[in-house]
Amino acid sequence: MNRKALRDIIEEGENFHVEFKLKFSSVEKIAKEMMAFANTKGGVLIFGVDDDGKVIGLESEKTESELIRQAAKDYCEPPLEYIEEFINLDNRELVVITVPESHLKPHRLQDYEKEFDINKALVYVRVNDKSVQASKEMIRVLKANTAGTALKKYTIGDVERTVFTYLEKNEYITVTQLTELANISYRRAGRTLVKLIRAGLLMIHTQPNTEDRFSAIPPE
Repeated sequence: MNRKALRDIIEEGENFHVEFKLKFSSVEKIAKEMMAFANTKGGVLIFGVDDDGKVIGLESEKTESELIRQAAKDYCEPPLEYIEEFINLDNRELVVITVPESHLKPHRLQDYEKEFDINKALVYVRVNDKSVQASKEMIRVLKANTAGTALKKYTIGDVERTVFTYLEKNEYITVTQLTELANISYRRAGRTLVKLIRAGLLMIHTQPNTEDRFSAIPPE
């Protein structure tokens, strides 16, 4: 990345694909940020820049580099791939980490479990300009997308019809709402909505500190 491209990114501010870090906070926190980019659409993590976009620089970019390596390799399962660059901007040293969208989703915080346990795994995704913990429904969607297991034939039953009837008058539906509307378990409601996503009939919207919302995909 050249200096002009980096300056343009910084001037645009933090967003879905960009996160600023004034300095390295903790290995686990940085692992969550990098993982969120990998589990979503990729992004850039810039060390040495304040939240408001002010270029401050780093005292020891080599130290930051080793901690970043730990975050990606030792704190994420599977380990993350990334590109690291040291760039001098306004006579200040920055570390720029580019994390591509992963083909091994979902990445989770290292828990040393042999198998992925959806009830224990801590998975993070990018929402707007924040990294947030993924719901079980989002994790199932990530797993299905990685495996390429879209549902080509899916029978619409009473529960599914309840979803579409509700969405005719409302923009979104949640797992809790479907549980109450269809008088079914929370688990079944969640799995039903995930299957409708895999069938290409719904999309999921993750929100910080609130329940995921599901909406119908508009007809082309």
